[in-house]
Amino acid sequence: MTPVNVLSVIHGDKVRAGVFADAIAERGDELEEWSLAWGTPPPRPLDDYGAVLVFGGAMHADQDEHHPWLKEENFLLQRLLGLQVPILGVCLGAQLIAKAAHADVGPSTGPEIGWHPVELTDEARDDPVLGGLPERFEAFQWHYYTYGIPSGGVELARSELCTQAFRLGERAWGIQFHAEVTEDQIESWVNEDDSEVPGGGEQLIAQTRERIAEWNELGRGLCSSFLEVAARVGAPV
Repeated sequence: MTPVNVLSVIHGDKVRAGVFADAIAERGDELEEWSLAWGTPPPRPLDDYGAVLVFGGAMHADQDEHHPWLKEENFLLQRLLGLQVPILGVCLGAQLIAKAAHADVGPSTGPEIGWHPVELTDEARDDPVLGGLPERFEAFQWHYYTYGIPSGGVELARSELCTQAFRLGERAWGIQFHAEVTEDQIESWVNEDDSEVPGGGEQLIAQTRERIAEWNELGRGLCSSFLEVAARVGAPV
């Protein structure tokens, strides 16, 4: 099978591909990293990418005034959706995809930081990306915002607080939970600011050490399923 060129769109040094990079390497696909905040073009033309991953960040999806490049990213995501390039957004990335598809994005009724139960919807059972996940699982979260399901989209997962995953068409997904995150990433986020971590940073790190191996296995599997979709539809000509 021809390797897939994967573009990783990041929004900071501490919110990168994590274990998704492991899944990409295991398949023999090629990962290239880029940020619109750098003010440079992507490593190759967009048409050369067979899949795009959009990760989280400390900013919010509606902070265009503070981060002007977010407007450019909105246009980029709209173009990718129009080209039907397989795309998967994580946390902020999911919110930005929803926003690009004209759904509402804004503050949630409260933050979700740490490990929270997530449950798949009935529609997720046959989904090619989330269908292999357990019906209910403890997911790592770190977010203050949420999104509405885009018109024509399908909700795939929920938590007690808000929606957690959606599919738009047959080639676009968003997940609110951090399926990509590693133990080192979580520790770096806690060390940067643990003031809003329920129970304190030490407790969260202890919980993470107990759960991270199983969580990383789930994350690699989810990414692999997404890449299988990308490989089936074929890299853009």
